Amino acid sequence: MSGGTDIATLLADMDPTLSAVEVVFCSFPNAAMADKVFLDPIGCFTEPEGLSLIIRRQVAEAHGIPCSVVMRGITLNVHSSLEAVGLTAAVAGRLTQHGISANIVAAYFHDHVFVPVPEAERALAVLRTLQAEAAASRGGNRLDLDQKRRSIEP
Repeated sequence: MSGGTDIATLLADMDPTLSAVEVVFCSFPNAAMADKVFLDPIGCFTEPEGLSLIIRRQVAEAHGIPCSVVMRGITLNVHSSLEAVGLTAAVAGRLTQHGISANIVAAYFHDHVFVPVPEAERALAVLRTLQAEAAASRGGNRLDLDQKRRSIEP
């Protein structure tokens, strides 16, 4: 199952939902995933500087793990292909227009947008507006869609 690639359809169908769980991004130099599996991460990536994990805030606090900003995740509930072009750019661009920091993680089925807790509800509203605009323009011609796309990118 490869997911959708049409940007107009992906935006119109993205159905963003906000998680109640607060998360943090943490880094562990010289650590392997096997060493940190007990933290029950929701995301991970190995970088030259160390193992980066996305974990629940409560878990980080319970283990005294230093972290920076506390975030909440917004899941885009549309199955986007890993080869789709423009979805993350459109989402990040729209959030940028509203001064909202976003860290986007593309997983196999969905994209996940992590935003600072104080901006989470506003970010959700911004993305729902983007979805509504895309849904309204679905019937428009290609030129109209391209103009709308340019208006949401920085």
